[in-house]
Amino acid sequence: MKLSEFQRAVVDEFGSGYGQALLSDLVLGELGGRTAQQALDAGAAPREVWFALCREAGVPMSHWHGAGRPAPKS
Repeated sequence: MKLSEFQRAVVDEFGSGYGQALLSDLVLGELGGRTAQQALDAGAAPREVWFALCREAGVPMSHWHGAGRPAPKS
């Protein structure tokens, strides 16, 4: 997962405002007690951060994979 895909997945799942709040405010224990943004800034893989965010926020597993990818063109 690229960073741009991660960012798109956050907006798609949580919306722009709430998604940004989660990235900066929600502390993720499995990422060393850092927020998602802190983990990304420290070099964590966006995919790892996405899965940690999904688990902590209770996102259904059906939304985890393929998130952040552009919709197929018709």
